[in-house]
Amino acid sequence: MEKSSNMMMEELGGRVASVWAGLRPTTRSMFERALQSPSSAPAVRNANVYDARAEWELSRLLAALDDRVHDQAALSLSLEQTRELGRMAETCALVLHAEARSAEVFAQLFERALGVHDYARVDTLADTLAARLPPSEVCELARHANPAVRALAYETLAQAPTSTLVELLGDPVDMEVAREALAAQADDYGSEEARWLLNALERAGEEEDEL
Repeated sequence: MEKSSNMMMEELGGRVASVWAGLRPTTRSMFERALQSPSSAPAVRNANVYDARAEWELSRLLAALDDRVHDQAALSLSLEQTRELGRMAETCALVLHAEARSAEVFAQLFERALGVHDYARVDTLADTLAARLPPSEVCELARHANPAVRALAYETLAQAPTSTLVELLGDPVDMEVAREALAAQADDYGSEEARWLLNALERAGEEEDEL
């Protein structure tokens, strides 16, 4: 499989081949196993084992494959090569989702799915967001340049325990995001606890202004 994979990657273009050549054997094997899997959700390593390097490598590979898909030079590929390119990009996205534990990678996957209006994929990604990312990383997503990505992050935070948002209030970087999420809990979900906290924060702010 290694030889054929190398040949396929070289045929797809310089950047794809370069990124592929830089993958560690473990990451390369993970991707190759997924390519051979008949399932639409390739099996990967134990979900409890996080490999930040593999996440980074797969993110770079997906970016290179997606760039090749949209590159005008891709028109020179044969029909078989074009299909294989699309299959490899989709497989890489699935494997990367299974590995994703960072705001940056979730943003990449969200923007990719949103760009092709694959809302089923968007929902699948959103469903795993809270379990995969710590609240501070979700806050980072809530500050993303893409408003759709921000909205998805805020929705996740609005469904988090109010106690989680209270902890975020103590972080000067995440404080404003936490307050907006509390407002969503109060207004959209009718949380009296969130409403009480917002009122308390407002009163505290007024008292500080008077001093």
